Amino acid sequence: MTHTTVLTKRSVVPLLVPLGVGALVAVALGLYGRVHAPTGFAVGVAGFSGPLAMKAWLTTGAALLAIVQVLSAMAMWSKAGTRSAWLAPLHRWSGRIAFLLTIPVAFHCLYALGAQYDSPRVMIHSLLGCFFYGVFTAKMLSLPRRGLPGWTLPVLGGLVFTALIGLWLTSSFWFFTTLGVRL
Repeated sequence: MTHTTVLTKRSVVPLLVPLGVGALVAVALGLYGRVHAPTGFAVGVAGFSGPLAMKAWLTTGAALLAIVQVLSAMAMWSKAGTRSAWLAPLHRWSGRIAFLLTIPVAFHCLYALGAQYDSPRVMIHSLLGCFFYGVFTAKMLSLPRRGLPGWTLPVLGGLVFTALIGLWLTSSFWFFTTLGVRL
């Protein structure tokens, strides 16, 4: 074994715990969504015409903030650009707010509707929701770890972004194009 091979294997080992916990989160959400008897109601929708509108708008807000996340991460890690002092706080706070916007949506989806597999769109949406929270967990647990490969956070962040955009496409986009834009 070469010195490079040993370093590469050692640097991936700290990633196993975040990935394992993330996988457990995704599976636990999927199992809960599948075995829980849906209630049909989960959260109040103050200010919105109904739960679908609430979920569509909150998910849209989270998706827009996810775009801010990608752009701010690219600017922070750009080799050519100059880093501004406001970029890191913008990145952290846009991520925090985006995540908080997803909580009532996920709670409503899991508690009121459960994981559903009766139509392709809804099945993909259910699976993406579980994947989103699993990969988000893995990303958050990877942040404080040292010795990870340099690709770890960009790949996990890209997966979080991709999952969230997939969730938006299978929910908010569907809502706006099928039922119309309304509050």
